Amino acid sequence: MQSSSSGSELLLPLSEALRLPIEQVNFAMCQFFGLFAALLFRYYLHPSKTSHAIRHAVVTLLGLHFAFFCFGRYAIYFLGEVILLYGVMVMVHIKSIHKYTFLAAMTYLTICQIIRVYVLDSEECSADFSGPLMVITQKVTKLAFELHDGLARDDKELSLSQKRLAVRRIPSLLEYVSYNLNFMGILAGPLSSFNDYISFIEGRNFEAGQVPLANGTERKACSLNEPSPLRAVAWKMLVCSVCVVVHLSLNERFLVGYNNDDDFMARSSQPLRLLYLYTSLMAHRPKYYFAWTIADAVNNAAGFGFNGYDRHGQPRWDLASNLNIDKIEFATSMKMFIDNWNMQTAVWLKEVCYDRCPFCPTLLTFLLSAVWHGVYPGYYFTFMTGMLVTLAARAVRSNLRPYFLVSPARKAFYDLVTWATTQIVVSYTVAPFVLLYMDSSLKFYRSWHFNLHIIAIALILVLPKKPKGASKEQRRPQEAKPSEMAHHCNGHRNGYAPMNTNQNHRMKID
Repeated sequence: MQSSSSGSELLLPLSEALRLPIEQVNFAMCQFFGLFAALLFRYYLHPSKTSHAIRHAVVTLLGLHFAFFCFGRYAIYFLGEVILLYGVMVMVHIKSIHKYTFLAAMTYLTICQIIRVYVLDSEECSADFSGPLMVITQKVTKLAFELHDGLARDDKELSLSQKRLAVRRIPSLLEYVSYNLNFMGILAGPLSSFNDYISFIEGRNFEAGQVPLANGTERKACSLNEPSPLRAVAWKMLVCSVCVVVHLSLNERFLVGYNNDDDFMARSSQPLRLLYLYTSLMAHRPKYYFAWTIADAVNNAAGFGFNGYDRHGQPRWDLASNLNIDKIEFATSMKMFIDNWNMQTAVWLKEVCYDRCPFCPTLLTFLLSAVWHGVYPGYYFTFMTGMLVTLAARAVRSNLRPYFLVSPARKAFYDLVTWATTQIVVSYTVAPFVLLYMDSSLKFYRSWHFNLHIIAIALILVLPKKPKGASKEQRRPQEAKPSEMAHHCNGHRNGYAPMNTNQNHRMKID
């Protein structure tokens, strides 16, 4: 197998035949192989047949193989972060573990991103190795906060969600490495809680009425028949197929960079430019849909991701799902778009930042999101703009929406207008994220005269603010009532509108 520092070249002939970058082909092939490996893992290394240690070791070794296949020598950065942060975890006092882990992990990630962007500077055609580092950073920091909640804080200080996620013992090195580097999540995530992952490895993720805790205790629980994930996997692979077709059909025809073309801007009307802006950003999304959906399918195929049953008694495999495509494309508010895009990252931002910030939680959460994504200036343009439009959307919604709920016709009109507005605002906000660089981002916003920035600031200043309600602790998502727990499994409510599962634990932005 030919390989280099930028990953394997074994599939280079296929890459050339498909006219796709080798890093994309390597990623897709690893995920397809991972899907097959996950099915074998679930059947032949089932927790009823195999020790926990063997399951940990197998998923870790296969994950490292995927990492070296896709990223070559840069995969050392992944292992380096995990070993470094495990050292921090076992050496630092438990009362400060979350602070030191967060500082060390974000510093390590930022240094690696600076090296990739400004030192390597495209000298090698490698895949973006910062992607897996970003997920590892989420996992190690999330676990550190959950260890702090479980070992350093009184249970009375914790919300029900924090109690469920709290980790009550220091993980072993094997558990820690497995959690961060397993083959189901090494390439594209998704983020999951340590308790849920350990429950999966130990075969406790199908037990009813149990709050899964990684504390080594045994609890009597009524076991359920293990539902098959094949139907969910098949559906997600169908979605992936559609995403590939749409991406190959539209991506090269509607380039985001063309929004900055001088000739296009000179000869096109504002409505046409808006239409092209929306279309180009929409055409850019299917590659993310593909990456997150196939990653979810791989986890499901291995037996991870079960989230109880819906109201029709059908198994739900959305515990670690990262997006809802229909709710993204038909979002009628910034809140709806954010809540359904990269959902596990929203969970992480809420858990480690928004819920714990003593001041300016919205500002600091968007700033953390920008720093976590990388060092390209376009990221900071996007997230600072996102903060403004989020605050403006909150003001508009709280002041205007009640007037349109008096009749179905008004509500339908409101939904249509807010859908169109949301899609335009999202496209305007996200364009610099794709353009990346300072000059192209500024050129884009200047071509629109910073109109949406000005409008957002005006709305924030002019519209009346919402009356101050309950405290932040009281504003947290409501916990399950006993009547809502009838179909409870693995600590998650299984009704059609869950509010305490990981993927529905949102930031309050609306």
